[in-house]
Amino acid sequence: MRDYLIRATAMGGKVRAFAVCSTGIVDEISKRHQMTPTTTAALGRTVTAGLMMGAMLKGEEKLTILVKGGGPIGQIVVDANAKGEVRGYVSDPSVDLPLNGEGKLDVAGAVGVEGFINVIKDLGLKEPYRGSIPLISGELAEDFTYYFARSEQTPSAVGLGVLVGVDHTVTAAGGFIIQLLPGLRDDEISLIELLLSRVEPVSVLLEKGLDLEQILQCVVPDVEVLGEMDVQFRCKCSKDRVEQTLISLGRDELQQMLEEDGKVEIVCHFCNEQYVFREEDLKTIINQL
Repeated sequence: MRDYLIRATAMGGKVRAFAVCSTGIVDEISKRHQMTPTTTAALGRTVTAGLMMGAMLKGEEKLTILVKGGGPIGQIVVDANAKGEVRGYVSDPSVDLPLNGEGKLDVAGAVGVEGFINVIKDLGLKEPYRGSIPLISGELAEDFTYYFARSEQTPSAVGLGVLVGVDHTVTAAGGFIIQLLPGLRDDEISLIELLLSRVEPVSVLLEKGLDLEQILQCVVPDVEVLGEMDVQFRCKCSKDRVEQTLISLGRDELQQMLEEDGKVEIVCHFCNEQYVFREEDLKTIINQL
């Protein structure tokens, strides 16, 4: 299944829903950073949430998610926008923990629970919107559910899942967000809660071959798909951008780098691309200053 996202409503417009398949994106990020299954699951869940939260934005709006839980994985950073583009990294992609008590990847152990989720939204205003909530489980789906309730005052249910094969290939990754809007009756809310309690993990449903509309139908009745878009990993780094960063350091610092190392190597946190500026490159930049 290709990576894509759908927006939908249900129950007469009283429920807003998003679902995404992010298998290829999560697999690409995992391979770029040579990640363990545990760190792949943690970053993959956050990337998946970021794609759906980005789909809630418009135009050139974008957001950054920072997860700092105090666990050995360090910080999780994800950038997403309204165009279905996402990128992300973790501080330590090599963290590998034993399976948890349920025989699953120990995402909570890697992320930790002594910290926060911070969401920064660039909405084109003078100041960005900032929302922050304490982590409550470290499993991330529950934490994003809490974020929507606390920071955005929108009762929501978030499902996130990543399956990693024995060869570390991502076999399924995706998620859904169900948001309850004003006007729902108590019996309708109870029905959604019942369906959510019975639904299999979203990664399992994807691996079984269900499409995103079918997955949403598992958790809310009467789904009406409003739109669909492709999603992709995209990093905005380039040699030109890195060169501009070097120029901003100034002539003296560049001259010092040239004399001490003879070259400069810079690696992008997000995509792990390496940019090398050798002696002649540095001399050219310095002569332009």
